[in-house]
Amino acid sequence: HVQLVESGGGFVQAGGSLRLSCAASRCTYSSCAMAWFRQAPGKEREGIASIDGDGSTRYADSVKGRFTITQDNAENTLYLQMNSLKPEDTAMYYCAAAGLSAGSRLGEYSLAVTSFGYWGLGTQVTVS
Repeated sequence: HVQLVESGGGFVQAGGSLRLSCAASRCTYSSCAMAWFRQAPGKEREGIASIDGDGSTRYADSVKGRFTITQDNAENTLYLQMNSLKPEDTAMYYCAAAGLSAGSRLGEYSLAVTSFGYWGLGTQVTVS
């Protein structure tokens, strides 16, 4: 099992920046893929950024060039640096983890909700 706790959300003006953090318990699988998702009111949860088991990253088109996902393995912490924020970025942001067997990766499914079995409770980001 992997426990995840997000922090860093808040209110920000359009054009501003925020950095989200996700404190994770130790990954007890061969490796873990990690990702950030978001869900706005009345909309489906969408994957926006991921780090796969081999360290490769993937971004949704909506955030590409503005958001950066990084991981501090020593601290078991996942980050999402969000720049040039827009009102449409307003949502609850969730951290997610997927346990992987040795040598495997999610690939094109690394932004799919169904790929991830562990979720945090979320942190709200509001952009005005």
